[in-house]
Amino acid sequence: MGVVPGIEFLELLAREAATVEFEGPLLHARGRGVSAETLAELERAKLLALRVRALLEQRRRREVELSSLFDTASDLAGLRDLDAVLTAITHRARQLLSADITYMTLGDEERGDTCMRVTDGSISARFQQLRLPLGGGLGGLVAESGTPYVTADYLADDRFKHLDEIDKAVIEEGLVAILGVPMRLGTRVIGVLFAANRSARPFAREEVALLCSLANHAAVAIDTARLLEETQSALEELSAANTVIRAHSESVERAAEAHDRMTAQVLRGGGVEDVAAAVADVLGGALRVLDASGRQIAAVGDVDSAHSGILDEAVAASRAEGRAVRRGEIWVAAVIAGTERLGALVMRPEADLADADQRILERAALVTALLLLFDRTVAEAEGRVRGELLGDLITAADDGGRRDAVLAGQRPTRDPESLRQRARLLQIDLDAPQVLLAADVRRSHRERAGSWAASFASAQGGLAVTRGNRIAMMLPGEEAGAAARRVSRDLGVLLGTPVTVGSAGPVEGPDGIAAVFQEADQCADALLALGRAGQAASTRDLGFVGLLLSAQRDARRFVADAIGPVIEYDERRGTALIATLEAYFGAGGSLSRAAEVLHVHVNTVAQRLERVSQLLGEHWQQPDTALEVQLALRLHRLGGTAG
Repeated sequence: MGVVPGIEFLELLAREAATVEFEGPLLHARGRGVSAETLAELERAKLLALRVRALLEQRRRREVELSSLFDTASDLAGLRDLDAVLTAITHRARQLLSADITYMTLGDEERGDTCMRVTDGSISARFQQLRLPLGGGLGGLVAESGTPYVTADYLADDRFKHLDEIDKAVIEEGLVAILGVPMRLGTRVIGVLFAANRSARPFAREEVALLCSLANHAAVAIDTARLLEETQSALEELSAANTVIRAHSESVERAAEAHDRMTAQVLRGGGVEDVAAAVADVLGGALRVLDASGRQIAAVGDVDSAHSGILDEAVAASRAEGRAVRRGEIWVAAVIAGTERLGALVMRPEADLADADQRILERAALVTALLLLFDRTVAEAEGRVRGELLGDLITAADDGGRRDAVLAGQRPTRDPESLRQRARLLQIDLDAPQVLLAADVRRSHRERAGSWAASFASAQGGLAVTRGNRIAMMLPGEEAGAAARRVSRDLGVLLGTPVTVGSAGPVEGPDGIAAVFQEADQCADALLALGRAGQAASTRDLGFVGLLLSAQRDARRFVADAIGPVIEYDERRGTALIATLEAYFGAGGSLSRAAEVLHVHVNTVAQRLERVSQLLGEHWQQPDTALEVQLALRLHRLGGTAG
């Protein structure tokens, strides 16, 4: 009997053979003249073995990255020599990114420029001793913007300011592709960590993220070293302040502990709740995590709700100052990503927070921002699926389109049962009452508005999709006007500008959704045409305009909204208020002529109209409302079924 097909590939995997060696068994088999079927089986075994090898290699690389991050965290926790830690971080960055050279620059506040602090892989003495003026080169762009930058060809890239001294050093070092990421302390960039190659090679997003993580570690190392130096100096110079120094040391230890715990939580796949629990445990006290709209998404302990009135001002101050701020007994740290507000951390500590404790809270806000951005990425993927479903629901499909699909051998996309099944997979019941909304947004706001709408709709058990300059939303419920006003308010706060939102419904079943969305879309158009931009309303709120827009033409509802209280009063009391209104409008608003028509005294007409004002409100004689009242009177005379 021959060798079991594929066993040789397992042996190659076991001894971690090179990729090229996996062709050996096939070559040997062809040399032995085995059958085509056996060769095909060996080919499949080879492909599977290579896939397993690639997965093992990928996991090995990931283990190396995680091990390096843990080693770096361990170095920070036991920090003794800042230069040694920065050298280790730079060396690890070069290994993990397989870069030709890595280096780090730090700002020199005394000289007002930037100096080369650490290099790994450099061969040029000129490059190693380089000092850069502020704002020069790619590093200057990173430091000014506070965001990572990558260039495939440094010398040919005109996005940043080229300086002769820098370009000469780059040429002497032979660098081509360069990636630079900021080293941050709060909102301040204290330096830049670089990875570079001597040939053109793009840097993947994973590599950018990894270098950013190492840069954050380097920033923490510098900050921690500064705190240690301050502590040591205080021990030498202020022997009488031993208690204060000891408290400061404890704060530093808490910062290291909090950093380690938050890093471990993130690496283990923990969420916002885990980070909040770690911070509250380290600092002591109660902590709340709020989203951008002020809704609580995690809490440890009880933070007095009486402080909620000052939260908006405190979050704005924290965002502007780039640090945690104190308001009475609470501390507030804004959770931001770039210029976008993602939420806030609100803490009531058991004791006052020292400087290092404040930085723990600020670092927790940074970690929370990263977690929320990750959750948003996941939500956006789900949002695309939900958006596609809503797109199919609100896109009218005519019979011709269905026939074309059948002739082409395709299943029609608007089959009601198919839509119901897709909705059930998203835990949405299309046969329950739903309202449709159309929000009008500027081109520059579409991305943020669409992301917010997808998240909001998902939380409400609904759907959202961007269509041109409109954000379409379907939300469960029966109050279209209330839903539109809430979306207009919350989305307007996010975008910093009023948002026009039209709505219609409710509707039950997938067949009527397209028509009802068209009403909502026309309602938004009507608001803009009526000079009510930035407002929200349903077709019902627009009175007779809504009646014209509505496909259902519900005249009875319009009559009830316009003059229902007067009709009910007449029926209950046996009065003639409706007849009085008809005579009043028929007489062109003249009390005396209306009295002649009704054969009553003019005072009687005035008293009846005063009663109408009590029932409908004082505004019923204003031009717009009076027009609706007159139309309702005509429809009422016709039996309330016109249209």
